Amino acid sequence: MRRWLMKSEPSVYSIEDLRRDGRSMWEGCRNYLVRNRLRDEVRPGDTAFFHHSNANPSGIAGIMEVVSEAYPDPTQFDPESPYFDPKSSPDRPRWLAVDVQFVRAFARVVPLSELKAHPLLGGMEVCRKGQRLSVLPVTEEEWEAVLGLPGI
Repeated sequence: MRRWLMKSEPSVYSIEDLRRDGRSMWEGCRNYLVRNRLRDEVRPGDTAFFHHSNANPSGIAGIMEVVSEAYPDPTQFDPESPYFDPKSSPDRPRWLAVDVQFVRAFARVVPLSELKAHPLLGGMEVCRKGQRLSVLPVTEEEWEAVLGLPGI
């Protein structure tokens, strides 16, 4: 089992949306490194921190579990979707999605500033300057350190 941090803007899809839905498709990833991670590394049973990006504050809002293998992201074929890719086709899809399931919401969002200031968490990939990927690996030490933070 691996640990991840997966980002979504809460105005698009939040931890509360996932709580309401119970299970959802994690779609719209349009980066080749992220696509390759979804294809080659992310597996059912993996857990992920749900990170609210472009929020006030940006930070970790809860936990979800990956519950499917990667599959072609259907939004890439939908001209009405903001994730439409005219260069992608059903016989040669470019982008992948996975299904995720709600595990728990934290009592508070753990802000990125708190992660950066923590001695065990400042090196997390999400804390690195310019890091914009939507699916990032998390070490077991980082996972446990986040879960040990007060008030979550």
